[in-house]
Amino acid sequence: MNQEWSELNKTVQTQLKKKDTYKAGIDSLLRLRDQLMETIASFRDELSREEFNAIPFINANGYHCKTIAYSIWHIFRIEDIVSHTLIGEDEQVFFSGNYQERIHSPIITTGNELVKQQIADFSKQLEMEELYSYIFEVKKSTEEILKNLSYEELKKKVSDRKENLQSLHVVSDDEKAVWLIDYWCDKDIRGLIQMPFSRHWIMHTEASLRIRNKIHPN
Repeated sequence: MNQEWSELNKTVQTQLKKKDTYKAGIDSLLRLRDQLMETIASFRDELSREEFNAIPFINANGYHCKTIAYSIWHIFRIEDIVSHTLIGEDEQVFFSGNYQERIHSPIITTGNELVKQQIADFSKQLEMEELYSYIFEVKKSTEEILKNLSYEELKKKVSDRKENLQSLHVVSDDEKAVWLIDYWCDKDIRGLIQMPFSRHWIMHTEASLRIRNKIHPN
């Protein structure tokens, strides 16, 4: 794991636990996310459209068995769902911005249900410029929510929002995906911040770098 990202993530987790440091924890989280987004944004300049669809580790176990296009989609669909449906209790950017049509996506879900060639085929259908518009908008909207959270709200459980989440069908019923609903809904808001908004980004960004280094070594 990138040492700087790892250390900053540890700082975030520690600071969020205490009332007198949670605001500093949010600030640290925003710095971490800016660094990660810089890497994600750099792919747009470095990679050809076909390279976004490449799946060089198709049979591997791990986050790197995806494509970079899929990984970007997956990070931010999860964040959008968690930010707006489970924390903010408002409309997801994906729907308010008509992004399914704009991105040309055949799905509205997180993509957890897709495997191997399905991931590559899915990736080929995505309009990358619109996908990047989507992720920038999701990041900005999430961070507005984060900045306005009180320390007391961090301890609030989101289990009462499970039914609404299920009604949106943004998580597939497939066994590879449906577990996400209980996983999220068993957490408090601080727990959600610690995974989809930080560690999840790191894992998929590092996996994307591994893919990039394999298909685009220079």
